[in-house]
Amino acid sequence: MPKTVLAPLTLALLLAGCAVTPQHPPAEASPPVSFKGSNEWQRVAPEVAIPEAWWTMFKDPVLDSLQAELVVGNQNLAAALAQVASARAVLRASQSAIFPTLSLGGGSTRSATAENNNGQRTVSTSNSLTANAAWEVDLWGRLAEGVKAAGASYQASQADLAALRLSAQATLTQSYFSLRAAEAQLALLERTMAANQRALELTEARYAGGVVAQTDVLQARTQLRSVQSQLSDVRAQRAQLEHAVATQLGKLPGQFQVLPNARLPELPPVPELVPSTLLAQRPDIAAARARQTAAYAQIGIADAAFFPSVNLSASAGYRGTSWSNLISAPNLLWSLGAAVAAPLLDGGQRRLASDQARASAEVATANYRQVVLTAFQEVEDNLVQFAESGASLALQRDAFEAAERNLELVLAQYRAGTVSFLNVSAAQTSALSAEGNLLSSRSRQLEAAGMLLKNLGGRLPVATPQ
Repeated sequence: MPKTVLAPLTLALLLAGCAVTPQHPPAEASPPVSFKGSNEWQRVAPEVAIPEAWWTMFKDPVLDSLQAELVVGNQNLAAALAQVASARAVLRASQSAIFPTLSLGGGSTRSATAENNNGQRTVSTSNSLTANAAWEVDLWGRLAEGVKAAGASYQASQADLAALRLSAQATLTQSYFSLRAAEAQLALLERTMAANQRALELTEARYAGGVVAQTDVLQARTQLRSVQSQLSDVRAQRAQLEHAVATQLGKLPGQFQVLPNARLPELPPVPELVPSTLLAQRPDIAAARARQTAAYAQIGIADAAFFPSVNLSASAGYRGTSWSNLISAPNLLWSLGAAVAAPLLDGGQRRLASDQARASAEVATANYRQVVLTAFQEVEDNLVQFAESGASLALQRDAFEAAERNLELVLAQYRAGTVSFLNVSAAQTSALSAEGNLLSSRSRQLEAAGMLLKNLGGRLPVATPQ
């Protein structure tokens, strides 16, 4: 090999030991020893098995079928899946940049010189067939850090997809619970309306017999119309919830229907312990951590710009006037070289790029820590909501039973003529409110259980392919 080529190669090998020191993000956050929301929830080994399809614990076939349609039809998930494909392409492009490039070329030109003193031109033909190779020697780790950054970004996009899917599943579950709660409320109002209709007929009969005053009839009619108005409002609410579910599934509301059953799903057995792997399995935390890793890899890329770039190149081929004997020793040509280039003056652009990369890494670190804090806030909130909704449910059940018993007594007294219809109206309103509050408590407990299972049932995406 010529000495002119060996000199740059020797310099490159000597400089190879001066690669930029990779920058690593701070250590991951640690989960708390216990959760404030309940003394029974401790950080323990992951012995509690929460299925990835956590909504199946509610044992509702309709909800299961809706969740299956969600993964196929939700357009937000489709967009996130395309983002994953884009990030994967960027990763593979950065990986390919580490390896040499090879290109083949061929051509044919015919040219003529200017006329000489005798008015003659020289016409010539040149045919060529060449192969060219080039390779940037990654002495400072710039390309390696680029692969690291692209890999972390790809992992972040996968985690984003998992987080979005988990969020969409939780949103659909909550919408479904609200839909069933609205149906239960409709059934309650329809029963109340029928009872009020009977009370109005009884009052009109008593008024016709001269037993009660007309004010009782007016009060009974007011009570009935009030319930009918609420019934109309809840019907509209139920329809809107059905439309929301259709949109989440990527369907037109007019072409979608959930058959009503007016029953809330049963509360599943919620785990008594929070696994210590909560941080490891939440995809939103994994996405923030991956972006932090990518940001720190950008520091290495920016720092590598302070050092010269080393490029090796080689080419070989044939050039001649005829294609028939082009590939022959006399027509052989080749070249081999190495080049070192470094900017001397750039107006501080490299320093500014390095400072910007470090600032971006600090932003990514702060964002990661905030995501972790928010994750544990959500767990604490759901723990409190689940515990308090259970206590509220028991109290509301007692209140409903008392209101129902009171209504029976007041109706008996009204038939006996010892109280006015105003007492009946108050008792009916109290009973309706108590049963509505009972439904709301059941719905809130289901929602809290769903959010807890969602937080504990998340799964990370598969590892990044190499």
